[in-house]
Amino acid sequence: MNNFTFYSPTYFAFGKGTEKEAGRLIKRFGGSKVLIHYGGGSVIRSGLLDRVKESLNKENIEYIELGGVKPNPRSGLVYEGIDLCRKEGIDFILAVGGGSVIDSAKAIAAGAMYEGDFWDFFEGKPIEKALPVGTVLTIAAAGSEGSGDTVITKEEGMLKRGAGSEVLRPKFSILNPELTQTLPAYQTACGAVDIMAHVFERYFTNTKEVEITDRLCEAILLTMIKEVPRVIKDPNNYEARANIMWAGMVAHNNLVGVGREQDWASHGIEHELSALYDVAHGAGLAVVFPAWMTYVMKHDINRFAQIAVRVWGCHMNFANPEETAREGIERFKQFLKSIGMPTTFKELGAREEDIPLMVEKLGLGENGTIGSFVRLNSKDVENIYRLAL
Repeated sequence: MNNFTFYSPTYFAFGKGTEKEAGRLIKRFGGSKVLIHYGGGSVIRSGLLDRVKESLNKENIEYIELGGVKPNPRSGLVYEGIDLCRKEGIDFILAVGGGSVIDSAKAIAAGAMYEGDFWDFFEGKPIEKALPVGTVLTIAAAGSEGSGDTVITKEEGMLKRGAGSEVLRPKFSILNPELTQTLPAYQTACGAVDIMAHVFERYFTNTKEVEITDRLCEAILLTMIKEVPRVIKDPNNYEARANIMWAGMVAHNNLVGVGREQDWASHGIEHELSALYDVAHGAGLAVVFPAWMTYVMKHDINRFAQIAVRVWGCHMNFANPEETAREGIERFKQFLKSIGMPTTFKELGAREEDIPLMVEKLGLGENGTIGSFVRLNSKDVENIYRLAL
């Protein structure tokens, strides 16, 4: 296990009706004038936004609103939010929605405290200061409610990039599983794949002797395998929704990633898909990950065989562990299909002729690589896209 530091200070309020605590928590963490940031009409139609605003009114907290966040959140609204925060003297941002809303809120929070272009942070500049952020989560997926990460799409060139800093970890996050019960099955499944992908990015590592985090990763994956079919069958299953919602947070606050080298190639490869076609991130990951697994599997057959046995219930073939590894990947693909996810370019609506463009936009050039488990160059990425056809 590698040396590490781990600091995860987010306060979590979990359970039924917890959105009513938003005002009290904002006051606890020093907010006095708030930007409420949200997406489309669902938070309005459901009455969630009104309940949140009522909780702020009870605490005499002033607020303004900025809606309109789209999936794969855009830079244009981030610029608008930054200008609004500066003009109105905002000292706290409350994100009401899913990962896209939270990511947009984090980008605004960083940009509002920076004199330059916020996109500098998505090209490598460290984020040192940000307005405090709180969240009211409406979908279990991205894990942004517990992480210091954010992903934004720059509309000029449609470049999808990530940034991160400990200062972006939310001060508090409100997690009410009831708020996810109205999600369509497809959106629920996309979120589930995102959660599992965050675990895979950490599980496939070159670091040796990481049994504790291996087992934590496996526990999250087993939970998803059990609970996702239950909520697809019965969207109102609160207990299954609760397990999925907490799994989403634990999968990405880095508890399961400490002390081990992490990969993140598949996320980078997928970002070009969702940037170009505007597909759901989880759906893109469902296409990319089995292809990536197939391509890199021989780098560490035993690790792939281990997850096949421990998570997918395969029988270990000691004479031919590659057979076990391949069976595990196939069972993963069958699970994806069983919850309504695509596993090929065709199902996603992606086109073979766009592969060179996606490889180019990834920006690796002639000598650059992506990933750590296996360092992939541009040709490797092209091969993975073609495996997904």
